[in-house]
Amino acid sequence: MKALVITQPGGPEVLQIRDRPVPQPKPHEVLIKVAAAGINRPDVAQRKGAYPPPPDAPQDIPGLEVAGTIEAIGDAVTLWQTGDKVCALVSGGGYAEYCTAPEGQCLPVLPNLTLTEAASLPETFFTVWSNVFDRGRLQPGESLLVHGGSSGIGVTAIQMAKALGSVVYVTAGSDDKCRFCEQLGATKAVNYKTEDFIPTIAQITGGKGVNVILDMIGGDYTQGNIQSLAEEGRLVLINTMKGKDVQVDLSMVMRKRLFITGSTLRPRDRPFKSAIATALKKTVWSLIEAGQIKPIIHQTFAAQDAAKAHALMESSTHIGKIVLEFS
Repeated sequence: MKALVITQPGGPEVLQIRDRPVPQPKPHEVLIKVAAAGINRPDVAQRKGAYPPPPDAPQDIPGLEVAGTIEAIGDAVTLWQTGDKVCALVSGGGYAEYCTAPEGQCLPVLPNLTLTEAASLPETFFTVWSNVFDRGRLQPGESLLVHGGSSGIGVTAIQMAKALGSVVYVTAGSDDKCRFCEQLGATKAVNYKTEDFIPTIAQITGGKGVNVILDMIGGDYTQGNIQSLAEEGRLVLINTMKGKDVQVDLSMVMRKRLFITGSTLRPRDRPFKSAIATALKKTVWSLIEAGQIKPIIHQTFAAQDAAKAHALMESSTHIGKIVLEFS
């Protein structure tokens, strides 16, 4: 098969097409003929040598989400048959013509979605569900603040939280991105380049603050997040793009009785990820089928143009997801 291989740590140009053996599914895995693969920031970090994959994943082929047709199944697979169209969360190896996936981490491609659209879903949907609804315990009627509202994670969180009955606020890096987020369902989008989110959130919540914050920024946003949380609020961290070492006012954490948590999804075990897939299928997949939640794809690239796709990802000028197409 053809695969996009990280030939050495470096810039987008180190992604090169190489021949690799077609992987064989283990007993509880399926082999997917990949039609499309989503691009995510962990792929960029892996390409740079800053985010090594788990031991059971291909070490030089990035890619955390795919969609395609099941070509073969392992001896113990009970959930799927050959010919089924699925999208899947994988630990790596998605940038290839074939990829194996645990059967429990696959979800059906809905009839109103293309395979390209389906490939844009797993990584952000698994991440948002796990962090906003499981760890953050967001409830209908509560409020959510998402930093990076126009990112793949952001557009997923806006739609999912709004569809399930919450009010959503976001930060984004341009007026155009802010308008897009509001059109998508955010009640208020703050351009962080021209406006401080802390007084804005205080004003629009009547000084109460928000119930949950999903943060991929870290760094000097952390104290502002703590100020912007309501009593019993929950701060959930999924990345630290502005730094992992911070100073915070712990007395405010105590006074407001705040919860600070976070997670990384890639190293978690298969039963954990399979449980998320089950929850998504039960709660969210019908909302996608009804058109209440839609894939947001900024641009697609042919597989051989993966370097251009990664350059776009690093520019942060995109809104939503970037997807590679293999067929």
